[in-house]
Amino acid sequence: MLLAEPLPQIKPLFIGPLKVDPPILQAPMAGYTNFAFRQIVREYGGAGLLATEMVSARGFVWMDQNEAEHPERLWGVKEEPRPLAVQMWDNDPETLAKVGNRLAHEYKVSVVDINFGCPVRDVAERAHSGSYLLKFPERIHAIVSRVVEACRPTPVTAKIRLGCSRDQITAIDVAQAVESAGAAALTVHGRVAADFFKGTADWNRIAEIKVHLKRMPLIGNGDLDSAEKVVEAFRRYNVDGVMIARASLGRPWLFRQAVAALRGEPIPPEPTLEEQKECMRRHYELVCQRFGEEKGTVLMRKFGCNYAQGKHGARFFRTHVAGVSTRQEFLDVVEKHFPREA
Repeated sequence: MLLAEPLPQIKPLFIGPLKVDPPILQAPMAGYTNFAFRQIVREYGGAGLLATEMVSARGFVWMDQNEAEHPERLWGVKEEPRPLAVQMWDNDPETLAKVGNRLAHEYKVSVVDINFGCPVRDVAERAHSGSYLLKFPERIHAIVSRVVEACRPTPVTAKIRLGCSRDQITAIDVAQAVESAGAAALTVHGRVAADFFKGTADWNRIAEIKVHLKRMPLIGNGDLDSAEKVVEAFRRYNVDGVMIARASLGRPWLFRQAVAALRGEPIPPEPTLEEQKECMRRHYELVCQRFGEEKGTVLMRKFGCNYAQGKHGARFFRTHVAGVSTRQEFLDVVEKHFPREA
């Protein structure tokens, strides 16, 4: 087992009155961090705060007005353990406030998070939301202020990127706007919107924001794909918390490894091949319980690819799992073709 050099002291993260211990957060990721994934993360342990997929505030309101079922992305939210954050997006303060109020007082979530970082075209360019708003710190201030008021006493947080492009870095101005509006914490992804997920996250830029904040904790996000990198983020960049995103999709045990490293304890090894298969099968059953076998099998194709990533034979496995449509096909492909270790 690896043994990380312990940090002097890792303090819990406080998001308003909420104590997040360990200060390691699971990132909201559209299409991935549904109840099934969150349950798998919980079973391994190590994440101090879990989050849903981001919810369209406008879509939530429309469903409510039409007496439709609440958004699929809120599957499990009312019943599952706390703490739990729900992330929402839009550009209208009143719509976001209305949905935030429901999340805080009806769903009783632990944290209401607002997305100002999504670079996807449908959100940023077409809906003028997500990372599009990074050009307008004053508008972000207005949104956060209204949502904070509507959600009180539930804490409100924001997730941003460094800016829209490399020549338009606005993170410091946006961070100050978020803080002055009353938000309880800020998460910064160390890329600009134009990067999408290419290149390397700029943690030096994340660290620069810290000195411009008076009271609000700073959470860093980007490229944290090992326990050692989590320790390095706390050691080098003076963040109050970290958020793990894509690396956890095929390795939900990464949170457990990261918290051990922070405490200077032996880092648990990667699960055996058979244990990883069993994790995938468990994940699959949770998805099918909600969506049925046909839709659940289709949804699990992408998760299967994530579990295989980085292993010898991953491409061969992806080719097979991409075509499954029944339970037996999925289980057979996992059993026969799941790749070996790299």
